[in-house]
Amino acid sequence: MNAMLFAAGLGTRLKPLTNDKPKALIEVNGMTMLHIALRKLENAGISKTVVNVHHFSELVMEEIIRFKSDKMEVIVSDESDQLLDTGGGLLKARPLFDANSPVLLYNVDIVTTANLKDFIAFHHSYDGLVSLMIKKRPTSRHLLFNEHIELAGWENLKTGEKIITKDTSNYKGFGFQGIHIIEPRIFDLIIESGKFPIIELYLRLSREHTLMGYESRNDLWFDIGTPEKFETTRKTIEQMSEGEKRLLF
Repeated sequence: MNAMLFAAGLGTRLKPLTNDKPKALIEVNGMTMLHIALRKLENAGISKTVVNVHHFSELVMEEIIRFKSDKMEVIVSDESDQLLDTGGGLLKARPLFDANSPVLLYNVDIVTTANLKDFIAFHHSYDGLVSLMIKKRPTSRHLLFNEHIELAGWENLKTGEKIITKDTSNYKGFGFQGIHIIEPRIFDLIIESGKFPIIELYLRLSREHTLMGYESRNDLWFDIGTPEKFETTRKTIEQMSEGEKRLLF
């Protein structure tokens, strides 16, 4: 399996921590977020990872060079000229993936104890287009799933905005974990171009295709999207045992 690590974001909400570095190079427990993510992907058996870069791209590429692996190839998708969001970034990186390989997509600003091998096994267990790791957690924006845990819509709890793509009598709302797997045939279904978010693509495709949710129940999950969230993440990891910390990779 191949992977793509989304590391091109501006990290605007993380200022002042990102005044002189991208969020991919924020350190947690003495390691950069980029290094933590690459190690987790390597330990999951990923053979090739594409990292997209934009903000402080040269610093990110230097960190990639410092990450040495004889098990996993790491390639850069350069978005220095234009930040393409997750959907556009994936589409630009398409030529860099092995043609017939599924791709595990991973946000660089998350840290989790979730077992990626279990998630990969789940994806291979059914004939779906996409698998999304989800969790019951506080969030203002939910992905909605039907009784079969198939993606069926999206809602913003603050604004009341809702998008429904599959009818069901009981919609279940989950927080998206920023970890997902796509089948390579998805590229033939993409009609979007330029800069676009991948969740909009998923919602469009979920009307006619199967996009499955994989519920992460007992795993720890953090995102460092703001200084407050970063501090919570740092303190929690600091208090974890060495055995618990190993689950982060």
